[in-house]
Amino acid sequence: MIYLDNAATSLNKPQVVIDAVIDAIQHSGNAGRGSSDSAMQASRSIFQARQSLNQLINGKDPRQIIFTHNATDSLNTVIKGLFKKGDHVITTVMEHNSVLRPLYELEENGLELTILDINSKGIIDPATVNNTIQSNTKGMVITHASNITGDINPIKEITQILHQHNLLGIVDASQTIGCIPIDVEALDIDVLCFTGHKSLLGPQGTGGIYVHPDVEIHPLKSGGTGIDTFSHHQPLDYPSRLEAGTLNSHGIAGLAAGVNYLIDYGVNKVRDYERNLLNIFYKELQSIPQIKFYGHFNPTVDRCGILSINLGDFDSAIVVEELIDRAEIITRGGGHCAPLMHEALGTKEQGVVRFSLSHYTKKEDLMVAVECLKDIQKDLSE
Repeated sequence: MIYLDNAATSLNKPQVVIDAVIDAIQHSGNAGRGSSDSAMQASRSIFQARQSLNQLINGKDPRQIIFTHNATDSLNTVIKGLFKKGDHVITTVMEHNSVLRPLYELEENGLELTILDINSKGIIDPATVNNTIQSNTKGMVITHASNITGDINPIKEITQILHQHNLLGIVDASQTIGCIPIDVEALDIDVLCFTGHKSLLGPQGTGGIYVHPDVEIHPLKSGGTGIDTFSHHQPLDYPSRLEAGTLNSHGIAGLAAGVNYLIDYGVNKVRDYERNLLNIFYKELQSIPQIKFYGHFNPTVDRCGILSINLGDFDSAIVVEELIDRAEIITRGGGHCAPLMHEALGTKEQGVVRFSLSHYTKKEDLMVAVECLKDIQKDLSE
């Protein structure tokens, strides 16, 4: 099998991640619930995970790392905890449904929403952000990179504009954290939402939020935290403020192992490797008749390890199935939960065939994919 669907989830995990999950299942109790060895081990493991993630993104304080179940959980918590009826929020056509659907829900209850289109390079022009700000604007929710094209938005320029107007910048880093260097201080990000099971190489069911200490998010959930038992209200301090209930300490242990692996290996190294492979892949694919590419390709510009195509007007789902049947090449077709981006790209009906790499991807695997696509194009055209 050739696995090229890492934008959906990373299949190949470092052995240290697997070992960490097994060890946690065997030895970890419930963090913050008691003083037994097993409970304390879980607490230590979770705090160490906060420290590692904070180091990875250069956050201000490990206590500002909040654990969730995935990026959807993170984004719902943040969007519904920051915005209310009467607020104006800016977002983009590049967003995943985990951003759009919570915003649509709030819009139905009185939120004002502006959705920005992409420019000729497939990203958001900061000038359009500035031109969209209103007196009741509260902030902007924007993806760091498109999960369809891999193109990266100019986050720093956008957050600078937002902060000139005292507005919040919320960034969805689902496709970038772990494969593109992220410094929340340098990028001036107020809130960063992420998942653990993609380029962070952790288990599914893990994710998180980084919240700048000056940002107050109203809790989406209330419940047990292991502290302030007799209070009627959720604790105000992070991370307990947004962490009601038992945490997934087993998964978080695996996530921490993945993050530590990346810190040691080097996110810059991951980025450079994936970008080099992507450029080779892109160049080889250009020889296929009637192939369509989506995204702006520049070998000197950072982008995620994502390359989306179509073969003429053939349905993307058919091409995906042919890749599986002919060479066990795993990709993804269809809509990718980003409906507005497909409308912007003109692929609403056809979808796209998305290839997404990791640092485990080999050049030989991509060459097999190229030859397979050539055969598919030839056979479908006859």
